[in-house]
Amino acid sequence: MHVQAVFIPFIFVRMEEKGKILIIDDNKDVLFALNLLLEPYMQKVKVTTQPARIEYFMRTFQPDVVLLDMNFHRDAVSGQEGFEYLGQILEIDPQAVVIFMTAYSDIEKAVKAIKVGATDFISKPWETEKLLATLSSGIRLSHSRKEVGRLREQMKAMKADDTLPELIGESPAMLKVKDTIYKLVETDANILITGESGTGKELIARAVHHNSLRANGPFVAINCGAIPLTLMESELFGHERGAFTDAKEAKAGTFERANGGTLFLDEVGELPLDAQVKLLRVLEERKITRIGGKKAIPVDVRIVAATNCNLDDEVKGGHFRLDLLYRLNVFTLILPPLRERKEDIPLLANFFIRKHNQALSLDVQSITPEAVKLLSSYDWPGNVRDLENALQSAMILCTDGTIRPEHLPDRVKGYDSTEEATIAGSGGSIREINAQMEKELILEALKKHNFNRTLTAEALAISRKTLFNKMKRYGLSTDEI
Repeated sequence: MHVQAVFIPFIFVRMEEKGKILIIDDNKDVLFALNLLLEPYMQKVKVTTQPARIEYFMRTFQPDVVLLDMNFHRDAVSGQEGFEYLGQILEIDPQAVVIFMTAYSDIEKAVKAIKVGATDFISKPWETEKLLATLSSGIRLSHSRKEVGRLREQMKAMKADDTLPELIGESPAMLKVKDTIYKLVETDANILITGESGTGKELIARAVHHNSLRANGPFVAINCGAIPLTLMESELFGHERGAFTDAKEAKAGTFERANGGTLFLDEVGELPLDAQVKLLRVLEERKITRIGGKKAIPVDVRIVAATNCNLDDEVKGGHFRLDLLYRLNVFTLILPPLRERKEDIPLLANFFIRKHNQALSLDVQSITPEAVKLLSSYDWPGNVRDLENALQSAMILCTDGTIRPEHLPDRVKGYDSTEEATIAGSGGSIREINAQMEKELILEALKKHNFNRTLTAEALAISRKTLFNKMKRYGLSTDEI
């Protein structure tokens, strides 16, 4: 074989990604030259003249890219040996990135090599800039393949063993949610999660984050409905020292803290309009400026927003910006209420029993079919969270390790499928009955707090805006009361 001169010109090349390179060639001079050339640019370089050591290097070194010569005997030109060694490499690692080298520029062999699994083709003598560019692309491809492989394994685990209650279930509604989540983790697009209170929007957001490409970054959650209007901008974007009276030191906002990860905006519909404008600007420009600051700070975050209200209606009412809605709902994930997936209640019940046995140091072993029937008959206005609280209470009350109907809350014990039919036959649906109960609860709380909406909202653990919307829905104006 022809010997390539060992002359390494100085070329300034910025490698976007460094990686581990394995070079397999029978020419020691070529190996020396390539090692000398690539060492400054790579994380690590290994060379060998012995194809018999392919398996050893593939399993112990685990290279990002393999540079493989096509011919290993004097005067050989067929490339057959190279193809055989390529097969060995791909058998060990089907995702391996292999770049062929040959002293003969042969398009036909190059095409064949790529068809059987090679990533690219380099001719000897090589052009240094082209070689480095090809390796850089190969390293990026290798890293991407490894990341995709990691995600696939996580998805398999996710499908095989649901560790979050909101992912537990085999109902058609939950299977649809799961399928959507599996697709969303492969993207970096913003997501809007909608659903009633208690359906598990934050836990779903966490599931998306921990199984995404941003899993190693932070997950920061903020409840937009729980922050006073005066502090909203500071919480989101941070402030500099002395920006306002109580700003005794500089503080990073949630966008900065979530940089490189995911920012979960719960109850995003509660954001005031002026905060919406600034949020939209950040999403468009990918930069924030702290209150009292002049420097624009780049931020790289994925937004997962959640709401239990209809943002389309909020847009129509002039309470939410349409352009912001477009930015947030690139993908929309709708979580079904528990009443629409009651077949999942037995699975959820068993999950919560296992969970709280450990947390409360209990030894509950089972739940009777009669108790499960009652749980499955109830409409669960508080959804999965409501079910968990009811089971936790029942576990504490049961003394012999078995949950029976008498251990369940009164509201559940006094409600079954026959009662449902009776109520429906008398002109009132279950949903209507629940709505009436909620209306009466809100009215009672309003009276207790002298119709002070702030105090009432705090007592009900909801935001003032949510309280206002519910009062409007039920016709509970202070004039009518």
